[in-house]
Amino acid sequence: MLERKGRFTSARPLFERGPAVALERKARTREGQIAWVEFGPGRARLIRDLGRIDNASEVCEALTLDRLGRRGFSRAVEEAAEGAAASPEEASRQDLTGLPTFTVDPATARDFDDAVSARREGDGVRLWIHIADVSAFVRPGSLLEKEAFLRANSTYVPTSVEPMLPHSLSSGVCSLSPGEDRLAVTTEMVLSGSGEVTRVSFYRSRIRSDARLDYEQLDRIFLDREQAPEPVAGPLALAREAAAVLADRRRGSSLEVNKAEPSFEFDGEGHVVRAVAETATEAHRLIEQLMVLTNEQVAELTSSRGIPSVYRVHEMPDPDRVERMLAQLASLDLPAPPVPAGMGPTAAGEIAVEASRSVSAEAARRGHGGEAYSSLILRSLKPARYLEKNLGHAGLGSDAYCHFTSPIRRFPDLFVHRALLSAVGGGEEGPSTGEAAEAALHASEREREAMILERDADDVCAAFLLERELFEEGYEKRFEGEVSGVIRSGAFVRFGGRLGDVYEGFVPARRIRGERFELNEEETSLVGSKTGRKVSLGDEIAVNVEKIDAPAGRVDLDPSDG
Repeated sequence: MLERKGRFTSARPLFERGPAVALERKARTREGQIAWVEFGPGRARLIRDLGRIDNASEVCEALTLDRLGRRGFSRAVEEAAEGAAASPEEASRQDLTGLPTFTVDPATARDFDDAVSARREGDGVRLWIHIADVSAFVRPGSLLEKEAFLRANSTYVPTSVEPMLPHSLSSGVCSLSPGEDRLAVTTEMVLSGSGEVTRVSFYRSRIRSDARLDYEQLDRIFLDREQAPEPVAGPLALAREAAAVLADRRRGSSLEVNKAEPSFEFDGEGHVVRAVAETATEAHRLIEQLMVLTNEQVAELTSSRGIPSVYRVHEMPDPDRVERMLAQLASLDLPAPPVPAGMGPTAAGEIAVEASRSVSAEAARRGHGGEAYSSLILRSLKPARYLEKNLGHAGLGSDAYCHFTSPIRRFPDLFVHRALLSAVGGGEEGPSTGEAAEAALHASEREREAMILERDADDVCAAFLLERELFEEGYEKRFEGEVSGVIRSGAFVRFGGRLGDVYEGFVPARRIRGERFELNEEETSLVGSKTGRKVSLGDEIAVNVEKIDAPAGRVDLDPSDG
């Protein structure tokens, strides 16, 4: 951020601690300006004006540049993408353009990775899951592949997306847009009435989507508030049936986690004006079930044949961590399964799944605490990551799992496409184990970096929105929330207001009046040293806002009732 001091302008780091550095004299600047500057010997050099410190979109743009170090693609990469879009790799394909097909994505999406077709098959369903054939355009060893590898994923912040591939591919010829002939890799499966896959095949195809649905529209259809469009009404009903059977079959073996994702709205000037915490609906779960099944089938094939590939692994948890998690649940009077004698990793994984379901049910009964309680279970588990070895996916209860269904926005999926196609005669040369290991490690690192950026950008937008709400309604406004985390120095609180239900802030323990509070042994409660009064995970609490640092995404709170 630029600051004026007398006749001089200096640049101070916005997202990290550091001294202000004088800016070269010739730069045209203004107080409160966000700028991308180059620090070096002597004065800093202005590279680009990014806007004002009081605009959420412009702060998010600055944050994205700060973390990624870039925006957009080089001219060489853009030209390579345009050339690839005009001349994809020739390959033998099945023509499925006459098969009724639909896509389901967020209303704002521009890149459509996956499409679905379905037909009745005996007492079950024949499913076709079509995934964009990005590998036909992004060839091994090409400049495009090197760029996709480097980025590893598309990065999403509330105001924009930094895609893995240029738009001529990502939202152009690769995207399974309605009414357009598109290249795909199809997984064709026959599901029995009980949800068992009795037949599966994989092949390159050519498809044409008949309907582009969004999640809100699909939920209205499921609630009989809107008619499904033809010719996909029948296939949609069958896909819904298949997803329900798959969910029943998976119930008891996969984690149940309460988690909401913030969604922000902006006005024409880039100011955030509204937000909502979105939870998964039946429409989301339908697509999730079908994509998880497809990913499992692909992983099972590459694993069983020993084809070098990249897997999405979620290892069984450490029994000691699960045992501690159960103690934490007990400290909050939450139901928890007993700890078996000599618990090993497999039993620990099963207990974590059981605990996730009992905690979710108890949170629903209490009417609060769902996300806070789920966080205890998630922290007891190992993080999911990419690996060249198949170690299964404990969270999903899958013996083999990979990411295959989003090759437009994730490099591991593109890598897996090549591995699969090499195994089924799809005209691709299979990657090596060394290449798989390199791709897995790099993608895992980039995924962590992207998740931190996306979380921080959400915090920035939520803080700006809260600032707006207080300006409109008064800074003394009281908010009802619940404790989402506790540490020695205080408690984190999630709360909502008129403009959004995505706010979060921190209550320092010293501001909880009446006595000194200390963290309990289980790290689930702050306990008063005199009375034993507790401030615990999931507790309902009323707060006032003490201070907001919107560009940093920080909110300081006071408990309203002491």
